[in-house]
Amino acid sequence: MKSLLIIIVLLLMSKNTFSQIRCNLEIFDLESLSRDIIFSDTTHFEAPNWSPDGKFLIFNSDGRLFRFDLISKTKEHIPTGHLKTLNNDHGFSPDGTQIAISAYDPPEDAELPKENWLTSKIYTIPVTGGEPKLITKKAPSFWHGWSPDGNTLVFTGRRNNDFNIYAIDVQGNKETELTNASGLDDGPEYSPNGKYIYYNSMKSGKMELWRMKADGSTKEQLTNDTYSNWFPHPSPDGIYLIYIAYLEDQGADHPAMKNVALRLFNLNNQTVKTICEFIGGQGTINVSSWSPDGKRFAFVSYEYL
Repeated sequence: MKSLLIIIVLLLMSKNTFSQIRCNLEIFDLESLSRDIIFSDTTHFEAPNWSPDGKFLIFNSDGRLFRFDLISKTKEHIPTGHLKTLNNDHGFSPDGTQIAISAYDPPEDAELPKENWLTSKIYTIPVTGGEPKLITKKAPSFWHGWSPDGNTLVFTGRRNNDFNIYAIDVQGNKETELTNASGLDDGPEYSPNGKYIYYNSMKSGKMELWRMKADGSTKEQLTNDTYSNWFPHPSPDGIYLIYIAYLEDQGADHPAMKNVALRLFNLNNQTVKTICEFIGGQGTINVSSWSPDGKRFAFVSYEYL
């Protein structure tokens, strides 16, 4: 999403490849180490979030946001006001009353497709939907995390032709730069205690997982392997990171329809294990999808028809 080439490819795929595949909404249970497909559709959808009350998931599809009821197994559109081109960076506030969304919003007279990623900004809406409140005035900005106290959002933004990680208060008053290395920094997310921010970065020369303190200090690399590692999501108890790993290095890109693994990083003993492999990538687990009890998480896999 952060590369113009990848956006063009994804737009073409959404019209061609994704019309020939099935998207599966899956839940992985850490206790039984089992996968369960709870919903499938040939209409492309991405990036599930689990609601803080544990009752439903949300995901984006065709520029809109949907609620998926875990009991009835049905989906329902969540109104987002004038915004009709949401991307896959969205998630709940800690108290469950709001949803942060990222959406493309080009000027009405722009000679650009509505999906143009360079216009992405961050907004918040009530959990039941409604007219969005603008948070980031600068574009592009892509939401990724909410501080545990609900006061701060962290996001990836392109400023001065480079993608870095920023924090902004929930009222949208001031953004603060947290990383400034050349190359892509992405996927920031707070630890449950708010002390750290986990993210992925090209700082070492390839995409690996990193951690820094919430103020942007004390950056440390967590992974160093043959995979291309993206989107670390801390478990609610702070013990694990679940993240997506491309089996072949993708540079600074994270395309869909690739061979990927979901890997579990134990922060207590620094061990990593692969828990499943499938066809996925962009849209699989861009945002946190842990269940509130930390025993399960949701993700999207793809299969060719």
